[in-house]
Amino acid sequence: MSHPAEPPPVKLVASLFSPSSSLLDEVVEALPAFFGPIERLSPPFMFDRTTYYAREMGWPLYRRFVSFRDLVPPDRLAEIKIETNALEERYLMGGKRRVNIDPGYVALERLVLATGKNYVHRIYLSRGIYADLTLVFSKGSFSSLPWTYPDYTATDIVGYFNQVRADYMGQLRGESGS
Repeated sequence: MSHPAEPPPVKLVASLFSPSSSLLDEVVEALPAFFGPIERLSPPFMFDRTTYYAREMGWPLYRRFVSFRDLVPPDRLAEIKIETNALEERYLMGGKRRVNIDPGYVALERLVLATGKNYVHRIYLSRGIYADLTLVFSKGSFSSLPWTYPDYTATDIVGYFNQVRADYMGQLRGESGS
């Protein structure tokens, strides 16, 4: 018989993209008020593996990833997605988003993203939010799954999440610094 136990806290992360690199910087600067200090900020990336968001947001799209210093319980993911949706709404223009914020978390075994869209591999959390298993950690690195968004398979993005996982492991061991 299994004995339920609470999982360890996880490393909160977020993916942000916008057609305005200056707006992206502004939103990154606003995030600590909601989620605590940023621990690791990715270099800028082009969000160009899909044009899915071009009609709503414009083109080209710029992307940044952030990880936060403070660990969170994994069951807060739906609540955090609701908060990031509200933050996106603050930047609406003409009813259209100018920034997209997708929160998630890094655990030792996986990267999970929050989404409001159901699909076969997504698990319902609460309040209309699903968990998307995006990457799994195996043989020393994160790796993709058949449904992983193509941009999350890029070497530099996988490298970023490997660094975030290393930061997280250090925290779990009680080490300081990144």
